[in-house]
Amino acid sequence: MTPLFVSSIILIYFAALITISYFTSKGADSNTFFTANRQSPWYLVAFGMIGSTLSGVTFVSVPGAVGKVGFAYFQVVLGYLVGYWVIIGVLMPIYYRLKVISIYTYLEQRFDIWSYRTGAFVFLVGRSIGSSLRLFLAATVLQLFLFDAWGVPFFLTVAVTIALIWIYTFKGGVKTIIWTDTFQTIFLVGAVVITVWQIADKLGFSFGDMVNAIQAKGYSRIFVFDEPNSSLFFPKQFFGGMFITIAMTGLDQEIMQKNLTCKTLYDGQKNMFWFSIVLVIVNLLFLTLGALLFLYCEQKGISIPQYTDELFPRLAFNELGPLVGILFLLGITASSYASADSALAGLTTSFCIDFLNFKNKDEKTKQRQKFIVHLSFSVLFLIIILVFKEVNEKTVIDAVLNVAGYTYGPLLGLFTFGIFTKRKAGGKLVPIICLISPLLSYWISYNSATWFSGYKISIEILIVNGLITFLGLWMISKKEK
Repeated sequence: MTPLFVSSIILIYFAALITISYFTSKGADSNTFFTANRQSPWYLVAFGMIGSTLSGVTFVSVPGAVGKVGFAYFQVVLGYLVGYWVIIGVLMPIYYRLKVISIYTYLEQRFDIWSYRTGAFVFLVGRSIGSSLRLFLAATVLQLFLFDAWGVPFFLTVAVTIALIWIYTFKGGVKTIIWTDTFQTIFLVGAVVITVWQIADKLGFSFGDMVNAIQAKGYSRIFVFDEPNSSLFFPKQFFGGMFITIAMTGLDQEIMQKNLTCKTLYDGQKNMFWFSIVLVIVNLLFLTLGALLFLYCEQKGISIPQYTDELFPRLAFNELGPLVGILFLLGITASSYASADSALAGLTTSFCIDFLNFKNKDEKTKQRQKFIVHLSFSVLFLIIILVFKEVNEKTVIDAVLNVAGYTYGPLLGLFTFGIFTKRKAGGKLVPIICLISPLLSYWISYNSATWFSGYKISIEILIVNGLITFLGLWMISKKEK
């Protein structure tokens, strides 16, 4: 595909998003931006969340990792499933009962202002970094296959990308995002389904042939029980995935904000349940796609790139024909922007509600401050992406999970302590504990192979981090009268 053709597709795509934004943001005020007036249909939220949850990391890194680890990532996905059910049964009833806009106001009611602000700050840091890394992937693909040919610098690619997201989210907020996420999920799921079909057809595979070929190469191996020191060991992957979901979804303002726009708790729980089931199926499709990409390279004598994140885009644009190329472009764009736009709204909501005390301000002041905050987080995304480009040595999915383990651990500890104990913790020591906890976790992880006879802590660092936070809170707490 020529750069002109690629840019035309992207322009049409964003024109559609801006059109959706125009109609959904009519008459929008701050309440619309933050809560969509709590009138969202549950099935619309559930379908749109697929796109925002998967992101471009899943679209590129998960298929690319199959050549090294097979379907072992599915162990994490099974953990995700259990994590979502914990959110349904434990966290969502709390949020709906308290009628929160920002979920971190729970910490203020349970503890005090120090715990509340600490939880919100941890989210701002973790989500800013995580969403920036996801967006980095989409910008890198566009740079590699479009803007490099025109001599456009990477800085400008990222700046334009973020500007487009800002344009269609700054007014309608979460109400607009629920509709744009649904639109983008259609392209994401459609892209992976049709691409799997197209590659299987090019390889001359029936469904049975495809399954047999994947099994014959060993790609279909899911469970790893015999290597406790491996990062792929089942308990690590399963429980790591479970707690990542609880922390990065149930304790994350971005994702829960959309869930809380449903009319009732029952609608919100239906949304989360069906979303979790569909997400498992879609992840299995991505793993199948990855196996087919490696089988295609083997059959056609194509060399595997050093960074396997580049495998799918290279084949899509150069080997698999224009239909797959177009679908890949739409899929990677949809998955990355669906994640980034909702993150931008979630970060803006958290900062406005948790730090600017929006409850006591007039609508004109709210709109002005919301505009500034929304723009500031957009600039922060740009800075983080440019820094990550200079230091990146891992696949993006490894980086995202790594960041999550260290940034969301304190949130996991805070909420767990609040829900499952009756002790009172608070005061200026809370932010200190939430700062020390990730540092101690890193120290333990760094030395784990030496201390624990070769056992290397990986994805389960989130659990370690949350446990350290929990113990720290216990030490400074007292029995509540």
